[in-house]
Amino acid sequence: MSAAPYAEVIGDPIAQSKSPLIHTFWLDALGIAADYRRAHIKPEDLAAFIDKRRGDADWRGCNVTMPHKAAVMDLVDDPGNIRGTIGAMNTIVRQPDGALIGTNTDAAGFYAPLAELDLAGAPVAVVGAGGAARAVLFALARAKVGPVTILNRSPLKAMGLLATFGLKGDVVALDAQLPPVSLLVNSSSLGMKGQPPLDLDLSPLADDAIVYDLVYSPLQTGLLKAAEARGLDTVDGLDMLIGQAALAFELFFGAAPPEGRDDELRALLTA
Repeated sequence: MSAAPYAEVIGDPIAQSKSPLIHTFWLDALGIAADYRRAHIKPEDLAAFIDKRRGDADWRGCNVTMPHKAAVMDLVDDPGNIRGTIGAMNTIVRQPDGALIGTNTDAAGFYAPLAELDLAGAPVAVVGAGGAARAVLFALARAKVGPVTILNRSPLKAMGLLATFGLKGDVVALDAQLPPVSLLVNSSSLGMKGQPPLDLDLSPLADDAIVYDLVYSPLQTGLLKAAEARGLDTVDGLDMLIGQAALAFELFFGAAPPEGRDDELRALLTA
């Protein structure tokens, strides 16, 4: 058992996670005597892992990455009805009495870079219909965006998401022409290191459109390069990664991340 408080990130695989770098940077900056680790947990070991951590008083909780964001909902308390809203948990917090509460910081982390924009009624396109897309669509529905076009391999799954979040829109194939949207979001793994590229013709987009790619490895994806070549504003995957981590950090360690250190943190994450 750890002598100091600790949190961790769990997934399968997990070696690629940048969460330990982020949380350790903030812990060191604030002088908090705690630790943040990564744990490789296979799906068949998830229930035993959660049960064991429940009894560890030093454990503050964990971030949850693929493929556990849905399965973990069956193992923890859900007072905020995450199952009925976003439908995926990415953060588990241990209470002093041993109760484990699941929540989702992805939606707020995704929306943070867009918070100052008025997206009400704006047409949006989203690539993908997985767990990340659920957080994105939840946030976009709250922002009261206009029609949403989902580009996805499975039309049925994507149509279900539009209905779940009460969004009007359409579902098209991955190779379909983009509509002239104000915001394009890639919530899929396409363009990630080791994954197929995401080749989209961005010419239909308005000159003031924003292209937001949740992929952060590589940070400068093919999609963002194409957007910048067209002179469009872009948001990269580190913005969401840092945003969702900041909310989780406060839940785990009871302190907000230090202000004014984001440039330093980004330099560390991209070194």
